[in-house]
Amino acid sequence: MATKRPIPKLSSIDELLLLSEQPSASSEISSPDGKIQSIPISKIRKFKDHPFRLYEDERLTDMMDSIRNNGILVPLIVRKIELDDRGYEYEMLAGHNRMNAALMIGMDQLPCIIKDSLTDEEALMYVVETNVLQRSFSEMLPSEKAKVLSLRYSDMFSQGKRNDIINELKKLENPQYNKEDPTSALIGHKLKSRDIVANEYGLSKNTVARLLRIDKLLPELKKRVDDAEIGLYPAVNLSYLTETEQRIVEDILSRNEYKVDMKKAELLRDYSGKLTAEQGMKILSGEANRKPRGKSPVPFKLKHKIYAKYFSPQSKASEVEEIIDKALEMYFSQQRQIDQNEETKEEDYVHEI
Repeated sequence: MATKRPIPKLSSIDELLLLSEQPSASSEISSPDGKIQSIPISKIRKFKDHPFRLYEDERLTDMMDSIRNNGILVPLIVRKIELDDRGYEYEMLAGHNRMNAALMIGMDQLPCIIKDSLTDEEALMYVVETNVLQRSFSEMLPSEKAKVLSLRYSDMFSQGKRNDIINELKKLENPQYNKEDPTSALIGHKLKSRDIVANEYGLSKNTVARLLRIDKLLPELKKRVDDAEIGLYPAVNLSYLTETEQRIVEDILSRNEYKVDMKKAELLRDYSGKLTAEQGMKILSGEANRKPRGKSPVPFKLKHKIYAKYFSPQSKASEVEEIIDKALEMYFSQQRQIDQNEETKEEDYVHEI
């Protein structure tokens, strides 16, 4: 009988995620759902509307190097789906970064645990909890934090189901892992309020509330928040717009280099339910906030030659203004009288003809 090799112990979830395919080792890992199967990558699609960004730059390079050197010792988790028009038979739940790195080094098979009877909500729990385990919540992008909190705060959230998923993921990381104490405040306590969610992630209630609003944005606007193109506070105001109105905003931003500050975002929110493309353009361009220019008279400066002709150096400014005012009044009064006389002469001439 062949001697089984010992299962490698991993010190962290990051180490787990830096491992790649090694068929001889994968068969030694037990799964609650039975044997691990090797599945072609071409038959696995990403999770629909996957809310987390994949690794890039140095982190991706490190994962690729580790995959070449070590192979995948911990299986990925997928769920069975109906064959779609692109030939996919499975949907990825836990392992998007490993699958992406494996593709980039030319692998075509992945060791997977297959889930057959998950609801969409349970599938999302796998996706979210895997990412929460693999990195600190504080390192996540705003939209990623929003998705985690949205799931935790949703009506469909099942604490018991979450416990099972977390324990399964940790067991895959470390076969010697012991199940969490069900009385644990982090896992076992039934979340009933925003206060408990805030305490778990070290956030204020107001921050939780703002992040929950961010989850209501279009994906394109979420990306702008993640890229710091739109601040968190303005983004909260945009989240109150309807989906159609958010699309108007995104279309305008995609064609122009407008910034969305707090004043613009508040004004957009004021138009929630009645925002048009024309009004959106006026607000985002800044035109709606521009003050109309006053029609003030052009400044006039009296030349010194003329001033000296009528006033002495000792004349007070108030006296000069008063005299000029009276002189102008007299001039225009006389001018009006002359115009009236001319009109009278013309009328008399026409009458005589």
